[in-house]
Amino acid sequence: MSGVLYIVATPIGNLGDITIRAVEILKSVDFVLAEDTRHSKKLFAHYEINSPLSAFHEHNENERVSSIISEINSGKSIALISDAGTPLISDPGYQLVSEAKNIGVRVVPIPGPSAAIAALSSSGIASSSFTFFGFLPSKQASRLKFLKAKKSLHEAMIFYESPKRILQSLEDMLQVFGKDREVCLAKELTKSFETILNDKLTNLIDYLESDSNYQKGEFIIIVAPNDKIDLDEAQRHLEEILPILCDEMSASKAAKLAAKITGLDKKYCYKEAINL
Repeated sequence: MSGVLYIVATPIGNLGDITIRAVEILKSVDFVLAEDTRHSKKLFAHYEINSPLSAFHEHNENERVSSIISEINSGKSIALISDAGTPLISDPGYQLVSEAKNIGVRVVPIPGPSAAIAALSSSGIASSSFTFFGFLPSKQASRLKFLKAKKSLHEAMIFYESPKRILQSLEDMLQVFGKDREVCLAKELTKSFETILNDKLTNLIDYLESDSNYQKGEFIIIVAPNDKIDLDEAQRHLEEILPILCDEMSASKAAKLAAKITGLDKKYCYKEAINL
C-alpha cells in the first residue's frame, strides 16, 4: 500500500504556534523532509520528535523527487516542512507535490501558520481580495517593471522581502505607487522583535533609514488597493476583456467579473455586456 505525503505547517517564530495534529504527524511519519535540518532540529527537540530528518531544499529538489516518490510507493509516509510557516509558499516542494499528485499519491495538508496571512490579518488593510506575489525581483529594473504592472490593482498586494533589499524596494514602490498609498510593513512576526507598522511609504522609508537595526529581519509588505480609477484605462481594459468573458459565461457573470477586474461599476459593465 502506498504511503502518504503530508505537507506540514510549522511555526514562523514562536514555537508554541504549532497544532497538536502537526506534532502527532511529525512523530508518526517514517521521515521528515526539511529545508534546513539544523534549523528544524530545534523544533524537534522542543516537542521531542524523533523522526529522522532529511534535507530537501531548492538545490537538491530535482534530484531527490524520484527517490522520495519511490519511498512513498513502497509504503512509507513522509512529511514535508519548510524552515517556517506553510511549505511551498515561496519555499521548495512544488515539484514533489506535483509529481505525487500526478501518480495518485495521497497528499494531505496539515494547516497552520503562514507569515503572509498572519501579516494580512493584523494589517487593517482591506482583505476581501488580495494577491500574494512572493519575493520581488532582485534587480531594480525588473522590480520597477513588475511594480508598474501592478500599480492599478484594486486589491491588496502581499510581498516578501529580504533585509538587504527592503529599503530599495520601498523606495521603488514610492516611485511607482506614489506618496499617498498606504502600506503595512511587518517583520519578525511572533518573535521577540515583532513589528507591524501602517503608514505612508515616505514615513516607512524614514523609519528604516533612522536606524540600520530597523532593516534587519524578514519582511512582509502589504500594499493597500488602488482606490483611484483611471477611467480611460479602465474603459480600454473593459473593451478588451468583456467580449472574452461573455463568450465563456452569462452577461451578468461577465459583468460582475469585469467590474472586479477594472474597478468600473457593475451595472455599467452589464449594460456594455448586453450591447455586445
